[in-house]
Amino acid sequence: MADRRLQVFNAVAKHGSFTRAAEHLFMTQPAVTFQIKQLEEHYDTRLFERGHGRVSLTAAGEMVLAYAERILDLDAELESRVSELTDELAGTLTIGTSTTIAAYWLPCLLEQFKRKYPRVTPRVVVGNSQLTEDRVASRELDLGLIEIATDQPLVERRTLAHDELLVICQPGHPLAHLPMLGAEDLLAHPFITRDPGNAVRVLAEEFFEAAGIGMDQVTICAELGSLASVKHLAAQGLGYAIASKAAIQRDLREQRLVAIALQPKVYTPLEIILPKDRFRSRLITAFADHAATALAAMATSQPERD
Repeated sequence: MADRRLQVFNAVAKHGSFTRAAEHLFMTQPAVTFQIKQLEEHYDTRLFERGHGRVSLTAAGEMVLAYAERILDLDAELESRVSELTDELAGTLTIGTSTTIAAYWLPCLLEQFKRKYPRVTPRVVVGNSQLTEDRVASRELDLGLIEIATDQPLVERRTLAHDELLVICQPGHPLAHLPMLGAEDLLAHPFITRDPGNAVRVLAEEFFEAAGIGMDQVTICAELGSLASVKHLAAQGLGYAIASKAAIQRDLREQRLVAIALQPKVYTPLEIILPKDRFRSRLITAFADHAATALAAMATSQPERD
């Protein structure tokens, strides 16, 4: 196993902060500081410049980081190669996921995978699609499950399935009884949108722009990072929102919300993303293949909207 001091050093360098590195490593800040102090004493030089609430690498620190990354990658490859001598997959798999996938797709996906490979320990980190993609690109995560990816050059992407986006609103809302909704139909009503970096927000903005409508013409009544909050405000009649079909099935059954198709229809891709040019263990490959099969099956089995 690689020197723990190098793992801590790498985390501090990546996060630019002792505090954020401690959170990422599930350590206390004093423990992180102690590990860095030991490493600096070992090399008899300062590796970080401290100041203004952020740390930066010294020239020696830059060199140590380059070697630390190579050592840590080789260590991960060695552990994977040794574990692959046995037939049973085991180890920790660090998965980043968007909030919608975490809530509505991932539980079933993980249950199926854990039943097949009980010695695997999934570690899930939830954030919006952009944040997850950035973490995969920087190799903080083994892989990510998100709703839309950019053309990030450090990331390999595979589209696994698609989920339809629908307008949601209170049953008594003026839009509720229309068969479908174009961008122009929505302009007279307040829009509850998502936080920057969220895939649904990106696709909603593209939907308006494709109709020649700038976002400055859309009445935004709230911008929220929580899908549960979005659905609550919509159910209380404060406006309409746009959400994926998978995320609203229970709300539709319990008649808290109604859903109306967009015209033209809009689909959000469900994608798996992996770091490019990185050794890929059998565990990572097995989960990626499982996710491709399972998500496609779940998307196909979704109930049709009334």
